[in-house]
Amino acid sequence: MTAVARSWSRLTLTGKVIFTLLPILAVLTVGLIVVVVLFGGGILDFLATNLWLVRFVVAVTAVLLMSVPTAFLIIYMEMKVIALMNLRIGPDRVGPFGSLLSVVHGLKVLMKEDFSPTGVDRIVFTLAPIVVFMATVMALLVIPFAPGLFGQDFNIGLLYFFAIGGMSVVGLLMAGWSSFNKYSLLGGLRSAAQVISYEIPLTLSVVGLLLLAGTMSLNQMVLLQGPYTDAAGVAHGTGWFVDWFVFRQPLGALIFFIAATAEANRTPFDLTEADSEIVAGFATEYSGMRFGFFFFAEYVNVFVISALIVVLFFGGWNAPFPWPWPVTLNLDPGSLGIGLLILIAIVPVIGTLLLAAPFWLANSGLKSWQALIIGFILFNLLAGAAIFGIAYVGLDWVAGLLWFLGKTYVFVFTFVWMRGTLPRVRIDQLMGFAWKWLLPASLLNLFVTAAAIAVVNPQ
Repeated sequence: MTAVARSWSRLTLTGKVIFTLLPILAVLTVGLIVVVVLFGGGILDFLATNLWLVRFVVAVTAVLLMSVPTAFLIIYMEMKVIALMNLRIGPDRVGPFGSLLSVVHGLKVLMKEDFSPTGVDRIVFTLAPIVVFMATVMALLVIPFAPGLFGQDFNIGLLYFFAIGGMSVVGLLMAGWSSFNKYSLLGGLRSAAQVISYEIPLTLSVVGLLLLAGTMSLNQMVLLQGPYTDAAGVAHGTGWFVDWFVFRQPLGALIFFIAATAEANRTPFDLTEADSEIVAGFATEYSGMRFGFFFFAEYVNVFVISALIVVLFFGGWNAPFPWPWPVTLNLDPGSLGIGLLILIAIVPVIGTLLLAAPFWLANSGLKSWQALIIGFILFNLLAGAAIFGIAYVGLDWVAGLLWFLGKTYVFVFTFVWMRGTLPRVRIDQLMGFAWKWLLPASLLNLFVTAAAIAVVNPQ
């Protein structure tokens, strides 16, 4: 064994990944610099005349870069949270607190053989997971994450969301039919029956909200749940959580949450892939990355559904109380000139030394380089917290994004909690609950809301 091989074998998984990616990134960086230097003018002219292409590439890249880490995070939450609920440790070896185990699962799916059984319709069999994944990812384009931070502010954004989200059932049916397997076909048919049945109360549950909001723009719905001024110049809203639509549409919010759980195929409504009855349903014959698309789409869909619940009923990016209070930070680092560069060069060094000194003086057995590492980490934590605090107070989109993601992951945690707690219902109970209970309740909510609007605001 050579010295290089011995050194490689001693590296941890993280070290191997870093030493593999760093040379690749270095080569790509150098290549990009060379291309910019040689052809920079022509490239910039082309981009300036084709801004639509730039926006499209940026949007697609942002959505894809967001969807995969989101899926990894939710997978890790499922493994760790359910383990703790069962008084187990859960993932604790790969990465800090086992946080990289979900990444390993993704790589494992990527490396498995992508097998197509005999008798399948290969074209439809291959397109099905792509349709399911893209239906989920495209729904992200209308979600408003923070003030000024959203894909498209359609005036029919909610209609677009339901239309695109409903395309997932087409992909599930394609997978079930093309697999040439009775269990897959049963799973596909179950998915069609379940999604269509629960789409009706899901859609009707928000009609009362539409009557109150007067718009289908998701961005405008969020604005209506905070302090705003109407066209007549009249101020509305207090800035507190009582402005959220959930307090004006409690029954609609409950129906929407239950129906969305069924739409997302989450426990206790995960009948489309009931392993105790139909093996793995529509995904029985899938393996490799084609199964990975279904796998990632399910977890990204949990985030999308949670985000939509927050947008419609829980204020979106609005804080539950009026914070930050009006604070003006008149910071102009550019006015320091060359002094800014000197501060950037000197402050980290001085801060690291000041934070390392107490540890080095208090513990005689601690080596100086170890104290410096501790001081460096502490300085970066404090500097990061200071920068984040300034951004939270001074930038509306930072505060909005923090509140939006916080509320969204509360519902993600709720979905994980339900998976570790509730048993799966029978298919007859699933269908009966949709048609006998949720549909009449959603119609009742609609009629009561319309009657209340007619009484309070007669035209």
